[in-house]
Amino acid sequence: MPSGSPAGPRATALSLTRSLLPGPPKRLLPSKYRRAAWLRALMAELERLANHLGDFGAICNDASFAIMQAQCAILRERVLRASNACFGHRFMRDRIGVGGVLCDVDAGHISMLSQLVLELAQRLPRLSELYDKTASLLDRTVGTGLLTPELARQYACGGFIGRASARSFDARKAHAFAPYDRLLFEIPTSQEGDVNARVWVRIREIGESLSIIRQLLDRLPGGPISTNYNTGPGEGASLVEGFRGDIFVWMRIGENGTIERCHLRDPSWFQWPLLEAAIEGNIVADFPLCNKSFNCSYAGHDL
Repeated sequence: MPSGSPAGPRATALSLTRSLLPGPPKRLLPSKYRRAAWLRALMAELERLANHLGDFGAICNDASFAIMQAQCAILRERVLRASNACFGHRFMRDRIGVGGVLCDVDAGHISMLSQLVLELAQRLPRLSELYDKTASLLDRTVGTGLLTPELARQYACGGFIGRASARSFDARKAHAFAPYDRLLFEIPTSQEGDVNARVWVRIREIGESLSIIRQLLDRLPGGPISTNYNTGPGEGASLVEGFRGDIFVWMRIGENGTIERCHLRDPSWFQWPLLEAAIEGNIVADFPLCNKSFNCSYAGHDL
């Protein structure tokens, strides 16, 4: 099964996790293939943008604020169309492989993505202000679906759920794989742990992803984008920050190059149990808000 197949919205993060396997450091991409690593990060940040924009709108829609979903859906579609134009697939599924990436970008693609970043950077503050100044919307999100920092730490909850409850872990910083070790960005966090905090962490992460994409486009190195890569035998583990949180995979490759053992852990494994705690004491009408603010993966949990 292709590594990006388990779930479309995070196909890039799953492929990236697999691409960093297997085995010892000597099998990591040589420095002359830095362009491939930067293109991987570009795809990962585009994926994060699309999903956070979709979640932002959907959470507001569950509070009957449909105008926000309409606006966010337009922006999300812009990201997906740009991803398709630059990398040949809306979800960039299986564009990342062991040994590099399967497609490159040219000057026209870079210009397109630069315009996209500019558009999103101009429109995001207006949407954030609209959210923050709509009292009827904040009445539904502030104080709803509380997740305490203690529970977030106990379950090692990652992603925007953990960061909205004061757990600042992000694999891009904690285990800075290339090129994130050369990029400047912050990890937004909050102490409140409610639906509103999870919305704001997403909004701020969108801003950080836009900054990361600008840096990637401005400093994209030259060079080849892939190499022949001997994947076996061996075993190893990797940790990548997807849009929901940290994705972990361990894999063993046999003598004939086939997968002998594999363990894939989606961030939702640690997040689903916490939704039960977050909905306790809330009215039935607020369950969709709590659920969408978590946006846990069904497919990922079944892995």
